[in-house]
Amino acid sequence: MVVGSVKTPEEAVARIAYLSSDVVISVQPSLSNASAFSAKLEELLSSGVKGVLTASNGVPEIQTVRQNADPLLSAFQPMRSGKLVSVTATSSILLPSIPHLYKIINYPVVIHVSLQPSEFPDYSEITSIRQTGLILLQSESTQEAQDMTIAAHGLAVKTGKAVVHFFASSSDDSEISNEDALLLGRALDRAAARTYQSGKIASTSLYADDGVVAQTSNSAASVAVGTNGHTSGLVTPASEASGIEPSSNGTSTADENSTRPSLTSISSLHDAIESRPISSDDIYKHSSTIFEVIKQVTGRSYSVFEYTGPRNADVALFVFGSTTGLFRSTITRTAGDDYSRRPWFGAKLAEIVPNSISKIAVLEQIMNKTTKWGPLFLDLLTCLRTGAAVKGAPVVIGRQLGFITPDTPRQAMRGVVQNLKFRSPVQNLSVGLEDVPTNAGHKISQPAVEAAYMKILDQLFGKRLHIANSLDKSNAGISPTITASPEYGYGSLLARMERRQAFIEKVEKLAKSNDFTTRIPAEWLSRWLIVADDEAKSAALVPGIIMRLSVDGSPAAYDLLSDKALFYKESHWLIGSDAWSYDLGNSGVHHVIASGKNINMLVIDSQPYSEHAVANASRRKKDVGLYAMNFGNAFVASVAVYSSYTQVLHAMLEADKFDGPSVVVAYLPYNKEDDSPLTVLQETKKAVDIGYWPLYRWNPRGEEEGEKNFSLDSERLKQELQEFLKRENHLSQLVKRNPQFAANLSGSYGTEVRQQQKRKAKDAFNKLLEGLSGPPLTILFASDGGNAEGLAQRLGRRGKARGLKTLVLAMEDYPIEDLSTEENLVLITSTAGQGEFPQNGRNFWETVKNSTDLDLATVNYTVFALGDSHYWPRKEDKHYYNKPGKDLDKRLADLGGKKLANTGLGDDQDPDGYQTAYSEWEPKLWKALGVDNVDGLPDEPPPITNEDIKIASNFLRGTIAEGLKDESTGAISASDQQLTKFHGTYMQDDRDLRDERKAQGLEPSYSFMIRCRLASGVATPEQWIKMDDISNEFGNRTMKLTTRQTFQFHGVIKRKLKSTMQAINKALMTTIAACGDVNRNVMCSSLPQHSAFHAQAHEAAILISNHLLPSTTAYHEIWLTDDDDKKVQVAGDAVVDHEPLYGPTYLPRKFKITIAIPPHNDTDVYAHDIGLIAIKGEDGKLSGFNVLAGGGMGVTHNNKKTYPRTGSMLGYAPLDKIRFVCEKIMLVQRDNGDRKNRKHARLKYTIDDMGVEVFKSKVEDLLTWKLEKSRPFKFDSNIDTFGWQKDENGRNHFTFFIENGRIEDTPEFPMKTGLREIAKVHKGEFRLTGNQHLILSGVEDADLENMRDLMAKHKLDNIQFSGLRLSSSACVAFPTCGLAMAESERYLPVLISKLEGILEESGLHHDSIVMRMTGCPNGCARPWLAEVAFVGKAYGAYNMYLGGGYHGQRLNKLYRSSIKEEEILEILKPLFKRYALERQDGERFGDFCIRIGMIKPTTEGKTFHDDVAEEDAEDEE
Repeated sequence: MVVGSVKTPEEAVARIAYLSSDVVISVQPSLSNASAFSAKLEELLSSGVKGVLTASNGVPEIQTVRQNADPLLSAFQPMRSGKLVSVTATSSILLPSIPHLYKIINYPVVIHVSLQPSEFPDYSEITSIRQTGLILLQSESTQEAQDMTIAAHGLAVKTGKAVVHFFASSSDDSEISNEDALLLGRALDRAAARTYQSGKIASTSLYADDGVVAQTSNSAASVAVGTNGHTSGLVTPASEASGIEPSSNGTSTADENSTRPSLTSISSLHDAIESRPISSDDIYKHSSTIFEVIKQVTGRSYSVFEYTGPRNADVALFVFGSTTGLFRSTITRTAGDDYSRRPWFGAKLAEIVPNSISKIAVLEQIMNKTTKWGPLFLDLLTCLRTGAAVKGAPVVIGRQLGFITPDTPRQAMRGVVQNLKFRSPVQNLSVGLEDVPTNAGHKISQPAVEAAYMKILDQLFGKRLHIANSLDKSNAGISPTITASPEYGYGSLLARMERRQAFIEKVEKLAKSNDFTTRIPAEWLSRWLIVADDEAKSAALVPGIIMRLSVDGSPAAYDLLSDKALFYKESHWLIGSDAWSYDLGNSGVHHVIASGKNINMLVIDSQPYSEHAVANASRRKKDVGLYAMNFGNAFVASVAVYSSYTQVLHAMLEADKFDGPSVVVAYLPYNKEDDSPLTVLQETKKAVDIGYWPLYRWNPRGEEEGEKNFSLDSERLKQELQEFLKRENHLSQLVKRNPQFAANLSGSYGTEVRQQQKRKAKDAFNKLLEGLSGPPLTILFASDGGNAEGLAQRLGRRGKARGLKTLVLAMEDYPIEDLSTEENLVLITSTAGQGEFPQNGRNFWETVKNSTDLDLATVNYTVFALGDSHYWPRKEDKHYYNKPGKDLDKRLADLGGKKLANTGLGDDQDPDGYQTAYSEWEPKLWKALGVDNVDGLPDEPPPITNEDIKIASNFLRGTIAEGLKDESTGAISASDQQLTKFHGTYMQDDRDLRDERKAQGLEPSYSFMIRCRLASGVATPEQWIKMDDISNEFGNRTMKLTTRQTFQFHGVIKRKLKSTMQAINKALMTTIAACGDVNRNVMCSSLPQHSAFHAQAHEAAILISNHLLPSTTAYHEIWLTDDDDKKVQVAGDAVVDHEPLYGPTYLPRKFKITIAIPPHNDTDVYAHDIGLIAIKGEDGKLSGFNVLAGGGMGVTHNNKKTYPRTGSMLGYAPLDKIRFVCEKIMLVQRDNGDRKNRKHARLKYTIDDMGVEVFKSKVEDLLTWKLEKSRPFKFDSNIDTFGWQKDENGRNHFTFFIENGRIEDTPEFPMKTGLREIAKVHKGEFRLTGNQHLILSGVEDADLENMRDLMAKHKLDNIQFSGLRLSSSACVAFPTCGLAMAESERYLPVLISKLEGILEESGLHHDSIVMRMTGCPNGCARPWLAEVAFVGKAYGAYNMYLGGGYHGQRLNKLYRSSIKEEEILEILKPLFKRYALERQDGERFGDFCIRIGMIKPTTEGKTFHDDVAEEDAEDEE
């Protein structure tokens, strides 16, 4: 046993419970707040300490359960499975668990409870369960807690009965040593434990007894105490096989064991043995024997009843409370006597009471007495004054034991004894203080994550909202545990309803009286009485009534004002958790529904979806929604705020309007109460998408109102249900015709379906290969980005050409049971995350890694791995390089596999990337297989490139139209995925759901992102409303304002794609060329304070955008026609197919243009292929533009051939010629850009390859005229200016802060709804900014006050954020972007929150520091220009860059690679402090980082990778 010390009773209990159990149920007040037991349990578990009684000497299982989640339900499944179960909790779980206690009494379950409140424990919970048949053990100190815990587990195992061990936590105890190993070995009957563990009870009922009866054996053999001082009866051998028991020092002594027979081996004696139910005498015998063992091993003496004092005393105290030790020590020093107890054996009590005792005072520490006489008083009276014991029995006096301080027991005892000396002692007096210390106990609080639903209720109902069981209400003398229950809330609401009815009657009476000073209040009250039960109409009158009653000033008026909240027709709510869904918590729910009263219940379910599959069957919750629907009188809704905020609003409003009971079951999954919103969001999405948590509304009176009774609101579930019903109808017809198909049609599901798919695929392929003569070759791949899959497919083709029977499968699609039958096996894997397998190889690897029966002795194998040796530059991370391939190779060798060739390690840093190592590895494989010298091999077709797809697409048509009609999948073909980008849409899948759907045998949750083309980002209010409608009807109910000043929609499923495109067109907008290898959306500075100048620049942006639009009619044919090919186009004119600017292959890569208007570089003019800087002429109007070319942000991690670049100045062009300049720059790129290597295809590389002057000359050759010399300009910043501004025409503009461009409604901020309300009345325009914010533009002074009120109402006027947050920007990344390696939009706000404290401390709260984050290095949020940037490297890991120019003019540089949040904070917090202290006047953060030597400046794109602060580890050697 580990040497150490124990500081508290809870630690002592936790240790023994852990060592003596198979399963420990650790009950905590909340999942994020550890109990006094749980820290020690987690410590033991994390250290891998093995249990003494744990089956197979393994490590016990720790189950953490919330205190209010009916924790004893968790005991049923393991205890019925033959597992030794213990529970650690506070005493508050006992009363609600009484129905369970009756069912577990005949199982060896041990429940350890610390009495609460800790400073002054209440023993009433213990006395309340004394009739359940449980064995009760009490301890009063840390040492006693240790010994009694051993006794409790020894008793449970020996008797087969449940034991409750209770104790009061003591802060005054001194430390004790860890438990004695010898004592554990002798007190715990291991053979009895093994007998129990080998059995199993076939029962699943929670409502009836299992029929189990604890048994014992009758035998003529007696239990003897050996002469060597050891109790024979409880000695058990450590090994049943050898019969040898360990001593405390870990050695075994066979001779010693031979003299001490064990009770566990009593069946080997020759005496007749028979089983019978265990009796109290048996329990007493076993208790006494265990106490004797404790005494012999430790010297500490215990007995069932402990008596202190002289044997000739005439009065005695029977103490049941936490201060027994104080009384005992006082009695030891003075005259008197005292009893305390452990198990209650009434028959034994009379035996130890001295005959001289005439009176006994029973001191009970019971705070919540429900009868006049205390429970212990009644028990003692029954024992001493019934039957033969009545004659001469002592008189029993009841006393209430209050709080005794260490310095007052003598005084307290004196008062008790004096009362006993009276001839007729007074009954039921109190001793000690009656007031409980105020800091006692755990305060019940609502988890922070649940605030979302509370905020929605508050927003919807405001002053009308009444939550009957709110935790923040004061309920004098009533426990918060009780007030939070549905029963209490129900009673409270009934009283509240009666009170309002009485209030209405009072108002009616006063309205007819002359009790008011004037008649005005009576008139208003009369009007109110007519609409008192109408929520809206009554609420509208309340402010006027209150004002007039206040003015009236009469006693009658003041009387009504004292209850003014009752003027509102309140919305009555009870708020509960999923604890109400368990059986014990359900009675209150039943009463509310059955009552038919107009009461609303919100039941918040917090069980994460990821736990549902492993959920204990005995802990299965009732489906409250289904339960309520079965009554037929209740409105029922199932909602999830992190899935559909709008549906939550509808459900709550409908619940409020429904006249009768309403139940809203709300999903909010979390593992701990302080989980991040991102974690809750991801869990919610899985549950809703897969159908575990369906969203619906049920109104039993719907048909009476002309509506449907049931509304299914889960969009994906609704679609799949429709498909299922269609399929079911088809299958039903099939089964009717062919009954033999019935079983097969209904038998496959979930995992079985997936296994069938794997098996059939492989069997079919094997059949196909039967005709071939060569040896078989199975190629398995795990691929993230497609490279590993591409290699595998190519290798398969080459193998077939050499006559091999090749099979190529993803690792996840391979039936693992066939692995040992393979002859030749090739495994190709790329590397993901921190040296992890790609997703489609993880299950395969886990199975191979953990298999204990795989034998690969007959399998020949080789592995090729793809990785990047520079991806993890630090030495401690080098082992991540190609880790999956290396691990796979080692494991296959360990399983007996024979290598065909050494593992190939492809490295992206090699001259040809992974192909360098691959070209060496593949010939070795062919040689090993004997097919290296094969003549007549066919030439391999070149891989299909984007250029091939474009030229074969018939001007961007491809097979898009046909793919949209394919209802068998939510996806489109790979080539069409490239082509739809030109149409403004990307196919994506929800990566939050990818793993779960794969596990369910489903295809990914495919959807489409749609991006509008909106030159310079200007939209009308009408367009805004239509965009809002589109996001609600077709998308995921959010809009994204992008860094290219346009609208972006996410979550559009394929069958809605065409309708969405048509709706966008009806809004007089388009999506063509918003993406793809064409010129994309043309940006322009928003510049609200110079509206006239902005208007001219805006017109130029539109002119350039229209001039460079593709001319193909494919867009109109595919999207803007109905099913009969009838055009429904509103905006734009279809033209014939001819691309005078682009040609059939369009551009080599995407092409971006922006306009910046000095002094604001809010569109990052240096970051684009063409950057136009607006120049103002002498007349104050726009004269022309300085022209920058060659900017670009895309990079590939650790590929130094790729880099970001700022644009090079080419010169100046006048306004009337600027569109032609843009055209010619684009044409030079079209004809000279790299079409073979897309990573080298952007204009920035074309210019660097040519040189700026050569490129400029080519542009001028096409123009036939020279660009002028650039004109002077100056930029001050590249961020937006927030708040109100007035332009030169007197109109007003307000810049809203839209964090990361996401327009959505949340419980905290209903932004989307507010902006829609503003759009309904706005007369100007909306301007989207390049920093993802929004400008309300062109508000006239006459409309200003109304607009301010609207903004305030919807919290849209708030711009009081830190300068860092206002200057931040992030791309979408997870969950929809397929390229994302890490979180961005969902994580950057969290990171900033963690930095704002240090900014506040350092005086930097208002300072603008440009921070940007992207999930990958493609640079959508233009991170390379930020002063501090984070670019995703793997999930949770980022590259950190410093030193960008505040005006967007200078690239930053790598400072640290692959760092996580902890390291980010460790770097930035002291750096921000230093910046605050050492910066020069006006010095920006990026410049400061360069000046102090933190980072070197990046002078041009080609030096981006030079002189980085953190070199690769191997470069440092």
